[in-house]
Amino acid sequence: MFEPTEVLALIPARGGSKSIPRKNILPFAGIPLIAYSIAAAQAAETIRRVIVSTDDAEIAELAKRYSAEVPFLRPAELARDDTPDLPVFQHALHWLEENESYSPDIVVQLRPTSPLRRTWHIDQAVYRLLEHPEADSVRTVCIPFQNPFKMWRIHPDGFMRPLLETEFQEAYNMPRQMLPDVYWQTGYVDAVWVDTILNKNSMTGENILPLIISSEEWVDIDSLDDWKRAERMLTNGEITPDELGFNLPKKDEDK
Repeated sequence: MFEPTEVLALIPARGGSKSIPRKNILPFAGIPLIAYSIAAAQAAETIRRVIVSTDDAEIAELAKRYSAEVPFLRPAELARDDTPDLPVFQHALHWLEENESYSPDIVVQLRPTSPLRRTWHIDQAVYRLLEHPEADSVRTVCIPFQNPFKMWRIHPDGFMRPLLETEFQEAYNMPRQMLPDVYWQTGYVDAVWVDTILNKNSMTGENILPLIISSEEWVDIDSLDDWKRAERMLTNGEITPDELGFNLPKKDEDK
């Protein structure tokens, strides 16, 4: 049995977006994109609170309608295109401590761009971290579609050089099966001790545990093509609410 642990799900959702403008609140299969991450977090057995960190009043109102908490608006300087995750999470944690005397033990980052996230992956990430208190964080990873041992850089002289300098002789000419296993960080679920964020000033720390998921389970939306493909998977029944582990949020007009 695990000791009682306070786990906060934090969903970062700024108003600006270059690839798909206003994507966090656009209807995905008729439902605002951000509502899927809220619903998945609410269905997870390990999550105690679900908070959205946003700089945008419209996103804040929408998140509240789907039962997430939005106790503050993120400062504009923490919502730029080049703003990393760390100051966003430190701001949220400091605000909650200073204004509510609330200090969770673990924070789970759920990016809105993964609407088809399995709820049990959230719980598995948290339980993995609880089972390994020596770890700083847990990140979901999958086997990538392309192996970096076969990737290249083009140098100023115009000739190609291998991306990875390794002990293998011409790794780029070796059969894929002979190369070491590599994993891609998906950004699908990140679970991290609050101590790692606040005292180690890192979103991961040095001791990062993997939660390996199937590449077929990872759906990330970074372009309109990604959006259309993911939407088709849901509307065609390739992915069902039972597989996701949560009931699809209601459309605004049905709420």
